[in-house]
Amino acid sequence: MLFHIHLICTILYTIGSLCVLSSAGIVVAQSEESDSIYVLFLGNSLTSGYGLSVNEAYPAVLQKRVDSLKWSVAMINAGVSGDTSSGGLRRLEWYLEVPPDILVLALGANDGLRGISPSLTRTNLTQIIQKTREANPKVGILIAGMEVPPNLGPTFQEEFRSIFPSVVEELDVALIPFLLEGVGGVTELNQSDGIHPTAAGQRKLADNVWEVLEPVLRKYIPR
Repeated sequence: MLFHIHLICTILYTIGSLCVLSSAGIVVAQSEESDSIYVLFLGNSLTSGYGLSVNEAYPAVLQKRVDSLKWSVAMINAGVSGDTSSGGLRRLEWYLEVPPDILVLALGANDGLRGISPSLTRTNLTQIIQKTREANPKVGILIAGMEVPPNLGPTFQEEFRSIFPSVVEELDVALIPFLLEGVGGVTELNQSDGIHPTAAGQRKLADNVWEVLEPVLRKYIPR
């Protein structure tokens, strides 16, 4: 938890935002003077950049990309290693203190690896989207599709795979088809554990996300 708090505060500091304390606990908030588009990445170790520096995780890679375009966008890395969709739902309220303009929802992989019921995962992801929309009805939402290994059985594998397109269809959000496309199973793009991307792998994840995020972002960029 302390690592998570430090991570969020560090990123917010670099974009000129504030991490403030309140009587209710720690609240992450942007500066009132900031007119940046606020993009929240709610995810797990793939998002937090496990085994790497925070500057190598794909949200930071995307931050550099929008900076190079002179877009006023703040990419907030809310990735927590080992997190499940249930964990993401529990901690969501923190981030909704300042509702994001865009949510990139990248949870569910750990649910699959732990054999959690796909119906529960789907319910959690649905509630995250609904609660975010309650906080900001105009929010743009992307959900990142994931896969599970075949050793969990074909039935579970198919039920898990279907979570993401079904949520997209029901709730009208944008789909990143597979977050690890071009990275999963590619030895040279993964760390020694064979699970977590290297810095080069994270750059590929950034490309996968950007393909869907960029057209959504353009709707928020002043012309």
